[in-house]
Amino acid sequence: MKPDERPDLSKKCSLVDFLLCSLGCLFFLLAPAMRATAQTPLVRGVDAVGLTVSDIDRSVDFYTRVLHFTKVGDEDFSGETYEHFEGVFGLHIREVRLKLGDEFLDLTEYLAPRGRPIPEDSASNDHWFQHVAIVVRDLDKAYAWLRKNNVKYGSSDPQTLPQWNKGAAGIKAFYFRDPDGHTLEIIQFPEGKGLAKWHRPGDDLFLGIDHTAIVVSHTDASLSFYRDELGMKVVGESENYGVEQEHLNNVFGAHLRITSLRAASGPGVEFHEYLSPLSGRPIPPDQRANDLASWQTKMRVLNVEQTAKALLGHASWVSSSVLEIQSGGARERAFIVRDPDGHAVALMEPVVAASREHRPD
Repeated sequence: MKPDERPDLSKKCSLVDFLLCSLGCLFFLLAPAMRATAQTPLVRGVDAVGLTVSDIDRSVDFYTRVLHFTKVGDEDFSGETYEHFEGVFGLHIREVRLKLGDEFLDLTEYLAPRGRPIPEDSASNDHWFQHVAIVVRDLDKAYAWLRKNNVKYGSSDPQTLPQWNKGAAGIKAFYFRDPDGHTLEIIQFPEGKGLAKWHRPGDDLFLGIDHTAIVVSHTDASLSFYRDELGMKVVGESENYGVEQEHLNNVFGAHLRITSLRAASGPGVEFHEYLSPLSGRPIPPDQRANDLASWQTKMRVLNVEQTAKALLGHASWVSSSVLEIQSGGARERAFIVRDPDGHAVALMEPVVAASREHRPD
């Protein structure tokens, strides 16, 4: 049709027809984005956060006595299936599951082979950094209790984030370390911030795990993995800097872009991208699950085979295939991959029928 042959809509179409035509065109243009938004997330929820310890009895004592976790499981694993799952030959592991509130923490000791300790000079901006944020009812009381139990400091002192930072204003926090040197955080949310359950009345001092935080090199690359591929939702963003953030992280000049994501259940995942300083070191390419700096974020998925296919080409595999394992007292079909920065993520689906080992082509 030539330009001068285009129909005169004002003469040939009623106003209703014109609006319908316009809406149809708009729907056609937005349909791909609408389909992407409506797509069912692969991840149902974060099941647990796991970390490797050197002496599991010592760690269980610390987490239950000092932080008031409850021991809910204790299992040993060895054999070819678990070697292929964790990517560690000749392993024999003991795994203890702990619970605080509604959330779970999995402690794993490698009885064989032993891994490397956390580097003595680790800093909060090194990319192997990961922690869990334990919500407390009263941070001053929790800090006094930690001091009474002689914990190792991660922060210089408890910090209250400033009022100019709208996304984090009034949050109180303190970093400390467990017996192996893993960084932990206690956090208290002011009214209007954090999940509603953190503000329920009660007497318990330690309430549960709000999130696990990981250092990322590029937020957009991490969003591509956790949000676009796995389907987690961004629930908060802030840019944190200043003297309070420096002393919380114990990193001079700390300036962070923080992005919080959640699935339908379980703890959130929080990105820490350091805009400065840029001295943080990457995760060593030879880091393995038996190294004490190794953590795992364990996620339940709707369909493990579909998830495996979706992540082909978008993540590096630790496991040799999708495998049937025991985890947290249940049979799961699962596999482990690494995110863009090398943090380990286990994707799991409960076993409901006989299945076979399979890696998607």
